[in-house]
Amino acid sequence: MKIDEKNLVTYSRIGSRATFGLVILELTKKNKNIIAISADTSTSAGLDRLKKQFPNNFLDVGISEQNLIGVAAGLASEGFDVFTTTFAPFQTMRCCEQIRVNLGYMKHKVCMVGLASGLVLGTLGFTHCCIEDLSIMRSIPNITVLSPADCLETAKATIASIEHKNPIYIRLTGGSNQPMVYKKDYNFEIGKGIVLKDGDDIAIFATGTMVHESIEASNILQTKGVSAKIINMHTIKPFDNELVEKISKKVKLIITVEEHSIIGGLGSCVAEAKSKIKNSAPHIAIGLPQQFGKSEIYRDMLKSHNLTAPQIAQRILDELNNV
Repeated sequence: MKIDEKNLVTYSRIGSRATFGLVILELTKKNKNIIAISADTSTSAGLDRLKKQFPNNFLDVGISEQNLIGVAAGLASEGFDVFTTTFAPFQTMRCCEQIRVNLGYMKHKVCMVGLASGLVLGTLGFTHCCIEDLSIMRSIPNITVLSPADCLETAKATIASIEHKNPIYIRLTGGSNQPMVYKKDYNFEIGKGIVLKDGDDIAIFATGTMVHESIEASNILQTKGVSAKIINMHTIKPFDNELVEKISKKVKLIITVEEHSIIGGLGSCVAEAKSKIKNSAPHIAIGLPQQFGKSEIYRDMLKSHNLTAPQIAQRILDELNNV
């Protein structure tokens, strides 16, 4: 599949959900083995074009997420490349047992796409926000967990999932007009973090939308004399422990930033990796607290939870004073 500058601008403008739909459409033109299944979310998942052009490669099970996984597992057992789509809290929590048994235990190869995870649907309340999915999905054996940093990485993760051997969960964060982390095509490898920016003082491990916020925070920190290394951890499981070990001994502070609960997600992955490393730098986990907040528009939700670039930079500066 060709990825050029025009694609990148389009992807960024339409957001990760619509990008996923465009990528699946292009992949299906060459691979009629693909079946995308929706739980009444074809429009939200950007699948309306696929539904019209390739009706035999699309199935809608309605608002029946547990059934969604059962149907997907059955089709996967017959050799189809299956993608399931619904909003992240319903994709993961509503059908957690079906995922555990039909995909984790039985190892049926299905790619689950969690739409609008994190806080982007904050105007609908915390029933539609999803701050627990990374911790839930990474705890299930045999499930690979991806958290793309931008729309191009959403495309790369979708393409890579077809050749991957395990069931996969792809967590899509952010809305339309999503900032670009990558301005050109690059090598994406499941399980391998990517150093986006070098720095000597601290290391910021980020995932999802927080990769761009962390880059912006590092620019603010640079004006304060702090040199920050930025690492995109697009894969939460299997986790790149080697990269953490390599970096943790070379900086005086490690920070993790995620649009997810501070329990069980990226911060926990890094903490688990660091527990096996002698003389590792201190670790500060930035993410969402263990509480439900009020309904707000997306950027206000991020600000309320101290997840904007200036707030991240200030938190780091405060912590450096205590190191």
